[in-house]
Amino acid sequence: MAFQEIKDDFQQLKKESKAYLDSNIAYFKLWGFKVTMKSATVILKFIILLLFLSLFILFSSLALAIVIGKHLDNYVYGFLIVAGFYLLLALLISFVKPKIVEGRVLRRFSDIFFND
Repeated sequence: MAFQEIKDDFQQLKKESKAYLDSNIAYFKLWGFKVTMKSATVILKFIILLLFLSLFILFSSLALAIVIGKHLDNYVYGFLIVAGFYLLLALLISFVKPKIVEGRVLRRFSDIFFND
């Protein structure tokens, strides 16, 4: 009789352990889905913002180059001046980039992964 009770207890323990394991697997699947979707939406928002910002900068640069070229009576000089400005900006960003970009990206994705 005692062996039967022990056997029943072990069977019950096995069922409860399986249910616990299944619920943990389901939880981590949902957590992974949530983190993936949050990351995907952040990346998608960033890409859309970057697209519109790029279009704004493109058309603003064209307009500025034309205005500068008109004042200098040579459109080529206007475009060269705008290109030189972007070259200086690119050099400046290349020196400052690790502090600005990597820190913000790391902070943002750390918030998504670890604070939820």
